Amino acid sequence: MTDFYTLLLTVAHWVLWGVGGVALMATLLPILRQTAWWIRACDFPRLQIVAGLTLSLLAALVLPTASSLGHTIFVVALAVALMYQASRIWPYTPLHSLQTADASRPADDNDHHLSIIVANVLMHNRDASRLLGHINNLRPDIVLAVETDDWWLSQLERIEEQYPYTCHAPLPNTYGMLVFSRLPLLEPQIRYILDSDVPSFHGCAVLPNGVSVNMHFLHPKPPAPQEAKTSAKRDAELLVVGKAIRGHEGPTIVAGDLNDVAWSHTSELFRRISRLLDPRIGRGLLPTFHADHKLLRWPLDHVFHSSHFRLQRLERLAHIGSDHFPIYLRLSYEPGGRHEQEKELEATDHSDHEEVEEKIEEGVSEAAQPDED
Repeated sequence: MTDFYTLLLTVAHWVLWGVGGVALMATLLPILRQTAWWIRACDFPRLQIVAGLTLSLLAALVLPTASSLGHTIFVVALAVALMYQASRIWPYTPLHSLQTADASRPADDNDHHLSIIVANVLMHNRDASRLLGHINNLRPDIVLAVETDDWWLSQLERIEEQYPYTCHAPLPNTYGMLVFSRLPLLEPQIRYILDSDVPSFHGCAVLPNGVSVNMHFLHPKPPAPQEAKTSAKRDAELLVVGKAIRGHEGPTIVAGDLNDVAWSHTSELFRRISRLLDPRIGRGLLPTFHADHKLLRWPLDHVFHSSHFRLQRLERLAHIGSDHFPIYLRLSYEPGGRHEQEKELEATDHSDHEEVEEKIEEGVSEAAQPDED
């Protein structure tokens, strides 16, 4: 019996060191800020890493073990890593102050509101009825659908009577993009910022009160071995748009499946350089991917906006057969509160601008290289 207990204790310690070691490594790697996909992938599962660190720390404190310097260092490292990871997630909990204030205008003041559904439909998903149901129920001003091919265009074209302003780039490569709008679109265009097969939308939507809102819809490739071996082009695309936005004073929205989590260094740099707000901060994570795996979820789909807006409603919608949940957001145009909200923005410094230029240069350089087979 004693031998079995000793064996069980040994196995428990090996599991502890294994899980804790992996969680520590996944905490340390992203700090390097290298663009290799396997390093940047560690940005995504912070909640899961927190769980691994918490369980490892509890086990390290509870399991009987001989007192040693190595064990003490391990326990301290787990505690420090846990506090660091928690600090990265904390802004996306109700414990944090709101970055986007709640709307003060009545919900039925449609002249000053703008609503949008952002949906990654999963190209091979052949059930459009659930997304169409959300559109019919919520009647958003703008529908952004990504991963859309010609089949998805044929299914969503039925809403064009209510959404007569459109700009489409259906593609068979999982990077197609469809834009439907009730609001007039000024100078809508599809651009290919870095990848010749990855479209993005740029234009203005005109609110009923006559205000023009700059719109940028993106869906860059994720850092993944089958898509892009580094995050360089994804990071550069975000920052090219962020840099352009910084020079414009008008109301602005950036939305899409950005294939990056809100708490990553690049996303935070993008928000600082563009001076956009994240309505999730102070409200909750609203993880949108992976829709089929409850224990492996993180927020990949986003709507960032300028301080001209306050939030009327933010909601993750029900499953549509995709690996992403759609999100619905309704903003209230209230420019009178701009300066109050801008207090929530982090200031940029010289190093931020230098890093933006370096990342854009790295992404452009990688985009110029021929694709490897």
